[in-house]
Amino acid sequence: MDYKLVVTRWNRACFEIVSIMKRLIFLIFLVCLAVSCGTSRKASPKDAGMVMTRKFVGNYIEYRQTPSARIGYPNLIWIKTTLKGTYGRISAYSKDCKFKAGDRLYIRKEYIMPGVSGYWEYYVESDDGSVIYKLTEFQNDKKVNTDSWFGKGSDSGE
Repeated sequence: MDYKLVVTRWNRACFEIVSIMKRLIFLIFLVCLAVSCGTSRKASPKDAGMVMTRKFVGNYIEYRQTPSARIGYPNLIWIKTTLKGTYGRISAYSKDCKFKAGDRLYIRKEYIMPGVSGYWEYYVESDDGSVIYKLTEFQNDKKVNTDSWFGKGSDSGE
């Protein structure tokens, strides 16, 4: 066998292997590019339909403040509205209340997603959103869950 013939065949075989590897790397690159450019979005707990995130709870009448029993624990305010018969007194975290008599009040829920899973937070706010207080988990003395004001399963994603 001639030395030049062996080298030529070897070179041709190496060239074909390198060519196949280049094609394979290019194909892997295209697949990675297609996957990374694909549309993705975070699914909300109520993807199946519309989610009500703000609800009218009446016009502001007055409030009373309950100081915390221990140092370092939050103070609560109990807000009375014109729809007291429906919502009772709305409890929120604060030392005082800056709503004005007659302000239209709304409860608003916001989905917080700090990591893999998320949760709902609830707020009471004025019509223009200039005054906002975070609501407590339970409302009024009857221990009603705040999420129940938005309908069935609003906190569980059903």
